Amino acid sequence: MKKLLLIVAAILLYSTHVNAQDSSSYSIVLLGDTHFDTEPASVYHSNYNEKVEWLNRVQRAEFARNGEMWRERCPRLMDRASRLITKDTRMAIQMGDLIQGDCGKGEVHQQMLEDVMNDFKHRLGDLPLVTVVGNHDIRGTDAESVYKSYMPKRMSEELGKNIEKTTFGFWIGNDAYIVVDFNTPDDNELERLLEEAKSARYTFVIVHGPVLPFDSSSCRWFLYGSENDTAKRRHFRRLFAQRNIICLCGHTHWTGISDWWGDGGRITQFNANSVWSIPEKGKYTITTQDAKTYGELRKNTKHDNGSAIKDESALFAEYRKGLRKYIVSPSAGSYRMNVSRLGVTIDFYAGDSEEPSAHFLIR
Repeated sequence: MKKLLLIVAAILLYSTHVNAQDSSSYSIVLLGDTHFDTEPASVYHSNYNEKVEWLNRVQRAEFARNGEMWRERCPRLMDRASRLITKDTRMAIQMGDLIQGDCGKGEVHQQMLEDVMNDFKHRLGDLPLVTVVGNHDIRGTDAESVYKSYMPKRMSEELGKNIEKTTFGFWIGNDAYIVVDFNTPDDNELERLLEEAKSARYTFVIVHGPVLPFDSSSCRWFLYGSENDTAKRRHFRRLFAQRNIICLCGHTHWTGISDWWGDGGRITQFNANSVWSIPEKGKYTITTQDAKTYGELRKNTKHDNGSAIKDESALFAEYRKGLRKYIVSPSAGSYRMNVSRLGVTIDFYAGDSEEPSAHFLIR
């Protein structure tokens, strides 16, 4: 018995030493959509000039929502995220809609980008910060041209390599990270980056909109989600599955995981959300975790303008059979992704909770 205990102790000591020296083990702090903004709305939106009445009403309500949540809750969320940083943390990744946009003037839009990057860098202790372009990040007068001029330069500084586009790649050890602009996908660049990733241990695709359709009224707002892009969607879905990608995305303002098997491989999609819009989202609750319900949530919704939604049951049926794991939560918070030879996991901290609210096994 004593000999057995000595053997076990030796194994544990060796394992601890190997893990401590294993540079292929690391963590990343994840943030979902943040919709950075402030009060009063005039700081960034005094030049806002939307002419469509219902859209103007909806977007001004977003300004009010953002100002209220960034008054106190979102700074608490960011402070919690900063405490997820440990010695093995390589960077922070934010999933797009970094800012609200809607500034109405290019100079103000750039100032909003500059302000949020500096604010987040300060809160995260100068940890490298990577962001992917979301729809709000390019929304407003001259916003897209400003973003595409400003952000590649900023990403070059963060990554220590030359970034020229809003679709780009980088590596951490043997793991490939592919950042994709889902607003205007660069098909050739994405194909090239996926080809380069053939040798990767894990391939992560970072994109604002999901690669698997999300169960909501705007379910077509995903990568290659247009009905006109059906052939292209299936082509890239096959390439993603062949690489067994892990997709990290935002856009939906939900937390959750979809693990889809098909096309000869696997796509594991994780949705992150940091829009702490109401206090209740600071607690972890589950809306559904039954793959059989995939596509049912949207049937109870309408578009923002009140119009009825289109029947998209065929789209969801195309994916439902391949879903092996499916969890949807309305909660918001920050995340710590742990990557090692043993697999990939994500710990979710709802709101500013000190203890993990949920643990997701990704791989």
